[in-house]
Amino acid sequence: MNIIVCIKQVPSMANVQIDPETGRLQRDGVESVINPFDEYAIEEGVRIREKAGGKVIVITMGPPQAESALREAISKGADEAILISDKVFGGADTLATSYTLSSAIKFIGDYDLIICGRQASDGDTAQVGPGTAEMLNIPHITYVKKIELLGDKSIRVERIMEDGCDLIESPLPALLTVGKEINVPRISSLKGKMLAKKAVIKTLDAATINADAKRIGLNGSPTQVIKIFTPPQRTCGEKLTGDAKKIAVALVKRLSELGIA
Repeated sequence: MNIIVCIKQVPSMANVQIDPETGRLQRDGVESVINPFDEYAIEEGVRIREKAGGKVIVITMGPPQAESALREAISKGADEAILISDKVFGGADTLATSYTLSSAIKFIGDYDLIICGRQASDGDTAQVGPGTAEMLNIPHITYVKKIELLGDKSIRVERIMEDGCDLIESPLPALLTVGKEINVPRISSLKGKMLAKKAVIKTLDAATINADAKRIGLNGSPTQVIKIFTPPQRTCGEKLTGDAKKIAVALVKRLSELGIA
């Protein structure tokens, strides 16, 4: 069972900063981590490999510094890691990102299952996983909480819905997005950290994956960020205390002053 896990390196949520001129997240000089949902995708890929054999290849699209996220994935049990990096990928929206990932996966080839985190903490769109599957023309199932292998050709999964769970069978290859309900990610072992430090990280650029220049980066992004800002902090509310009747009278008076009642 050859598994590809797609991850993303994102700014630590404690240090999110926005460039006022470009409207993009500032990544230089900001602590970066593996997207939290992707931790569960890595763990699930490793667990499936431990049961069925094969290998786990972790990939990410990003700048050279994203290599540190790939090494962390290897320390958690991944067999190989590939960085998809090129300046022309910069500014990609979800559509361009999906195209780039799908092009890299086609280049890699020989996969049975693709696992992604449910969504990224910086964009929060949950679109890249399904978009990548559509471009690869393979089935995709989102919000997966349990995976069961049915031989080498199909899987059965439980998908979380608002009113319960769906039980779905799918042929392979397929793409799944997973959430926190699926497992508990392991902590990197000392042996894993040593392997990660020595690992050779392969880098794929736009030319290598034969990417269409019109479909990557800003050129391939029909959606553009016009403005992004931090909402003003809420002020403290007003608390009324005392006798219930007096509070009611004061509340009506206050609402009237505010033009609400």
